[in-house]
Amino acid sequence: MIQPGPPQIKNEKQSDLLVAGMIVIETVLLTTALVPAQLWTRILPASTNTTLNGPFPASIAPIITTLLYLTPTLIGFFCRPWQKALLLATLPAWVGLGVFLIAATFKVGAFYLVSTDHVTANVSVLELFAALGAIGWLARFLFKMS
Repeated sequence: MIQPGPPQIKNEKQSDLLVAGMIVIETVLLTTALVPAQLWTRILPASTNTTLNGPFPASIAPIITTLLYLTPTLIGFFCRPWQKALLLATLPAWVGLGVFLIAATFKVGAFYLVSTDHVTANVSVLELFAALGAIGWLARFLFKMS
């Protein structure tokens, strides 16, 4: 059955807005997770859990961790083409790592990015987000079958 264009376009626009919102949330969460614990201790000296949980209270720390893993999966789930799913699921990691690496070069030096242990860690973050986005995209077919 052929569906008219406008409702489908409206659903796609809503989906795109939802994905954009999730990208912003994930970027903020990842960027705050990449801030070193010593900096959070200096910014929030009165808080006792800043070295473990950053700016978040200990009571919601498990929710933040869940969002860090669930959001890229949901981004992949709401994207139709797999290329878009992988790109948009990894976009927060690209932005967060970029901001972190630029900030780190002021303190550590220009070659912080290319040192062996940092390259491995950065690639691992990108691979994790790509895998989560792919899992979300593949989950579309699981829900379509049932």
